[in-house]
Amino acid sequence: MSTTGEAIAADVATHGITAQVVATRAVALPPGVAPRLLRADPVPESLVAYVVAEGYQDGPANPATAGGLLDIIERSGLRGRGGAAFPFAVKARTVRANGGNGGQRPVVVANGEEGEPASVKDRWLLRNRPHLVLDGLRLAAALVGADRACLYVSDPAAARSAADALHDAERAGRLPLPVELVAVDPAYVAGEETAAVRAINGGPAKPTDKPPRPFEEGVAGRPTLVSNVETLANLPFIYRHGPEAYRQAGTPASPGTFLATVTGAGRPPVVYELPHGLPLRELLAAHGVAEDAVTGLLMGGYFAGLLGRRAVDMTLDHEAVRAVGSGLGCGALAILTTDDCPVAVAASVMAYFARENAGQCGSCFNGTSAMSAVLNALRDGAAATDDITRLRRWSQVLRGRGACGTLDGATNLAASLLAEFPDHATSHLNGGCARHGCPPFNPARPFEIEPLTPLGPLTASAA
Repeated sequence: MSTTGEAIAADVATHGITAQVVATRAVALPPGVAPRLLRADPVPESLVAYVVAEGYQDGPANPATAGGLLDIIERSGLRGRGGAAFPFAVKARTVRANGGNGGQRPVVVANGEEGEPASVKDRWLLRNRPHLVLDGLRLAAALVGADRACLYVSDPAAARSAADALHDAERAGRLPLPVELVAVDPAYVAGEETAAVRAINGGPAKPTDKPPRPFEEGVAGRPTLVSNVETLANLPFIYRHGPEAYRQAGTPASPGTFLATVTGAGRPPVVYELPHGLPLRELLAAHGVAEDAVTGLLMGGYFAGLLGRRAVDMTLDHEAVRAVGSGLGCGALAILTTDDCPVAVAASVMAYFARENAGQCGSCFNGTSAMSAVLNALRDGAAATDDITRLRRWSQVLRGRGACGTLDGATNLAASLLAEFPDHATSHLNGGCARHGCPPFNPARPFEIEPLTPLGPLTASAA
C-alpha cells in the first residue's frame, strides 16, 4: 500500500534504540578511516543536522551534468549492497538509456525491504539517517533522468522515520521530484526487485517471471532503477568528495566501506562499518569472539550458505569471498562456534526457506520442502545414505529454476553443508551428533530483531 507519515499506524516503541547502541559499538573502522554511513550520535539525524554536514548539495540540473555525475560514479567503482554486488553505474546507465530510447521517463526505487535474515543495516540507515538515503535517491533520479521516485519499506519504525524525513525535505524544497513511500508486510521474497515493482504497481510483494526486468519495464511500465538503500547512501559521499576519495577505503575491485550485520557466537547483533578487504580476524577481535572457538560462518544472511573454519583466513571483499566459493551478499555474517552444530544450522535455515518461499514456483515450493525434510532427518540421525545422495543432486539440478533467488539460496545451503562439513554429515548418518547433541539453532529473526545491548566502545579497531 502507498502511505504517508500520518497514515502509518505502527508501533515505534523501539524507534531510536538501534541508533543508541550502534553509536556505542558499531563504528568499527581502522584508524584513519572516517565513517561514511554510520554516525556516532544516538539521536536520529534531522534535516538541519544533515544540511549542516553538507547534505543535499545542489544536484545536477541538466542531462549533461547528470551524465558527468554518472561518469564520476562509474569511476568510483560503487557496487550494489543488496546482495548481488552489481556495478551501480552500469545499472544506472542502462536505465537512463532505456528511458531515452522509449520516450518514457524512468522511475527510481530505494529498496529498504530488508528481507535477508539477520541483516539490520538498512533499517539502521532508514531509522537514523533517512536524509542520507533520500539524498542518494534524488541523486540517483538525476543520474537516470527520473521524474518519479519510490521508497519501499516494511519495517514500521523505518517507515515512520522515512515519512517524517520525507515531509521535512519536501517542505524545505530539498527534493526536486515526488517521492512516494510504499510500505508492505515483511517477507523474504518481498525485497526481490520484481517483487518491489509488483507491490508498487498495486500487486502482491512477490517476484515475477523475467524478462522483462525492471530496468526494461518496471513501475508503471517504465524503465526502473531498483537500488538498495545502502547503495544509494553512498552517492552523496561520492558526489561531495569524488571517486578518488571514495576509493581511499577498500580494495581496487571492491572499493569503499560497507555495513556488516554480525550475529551469532552468543553476542547481540551489531552493525559495523568496515572497509572492504578487512581481514575477518580483525572483525572477530572487534566483536569479542575468540578465533579458536570459530568453526565457520553463515554468509550473506542465509543466501550464500555455510563456510567452514577456513573462513577465518579470508578478507571481507567480494573477490576474496568468491574465491573461497561463497558470497559477501548483503554483509550479514552469522558466526558459528563450537557450540553450534552445522547440520542443525542447515536444518533450521532450510526450514526457513521452506516456510518463506512465495509458493509460486513448483520447483521452489517442492524443492525447499524436500531438502528441508532430508536435513531434518539428518539432524535427528534418521537419514540414510540415499537421502544424502538426493540432497546432493537437488543442490545441483534445482539451481536457477525459481523466479527469484530463494531456491538458489536453498541449494547454496545444501551444497555448502556437504562440502564444508562432510564429517558432521557423516556422523549424523551414523546415528546423530554426539558431540553437539544438536541444540536448536536460533538465528536472529529477520523481522523481529531484539533491542541491542550496548557492548562498550571498541578499542583496537575504532576510528
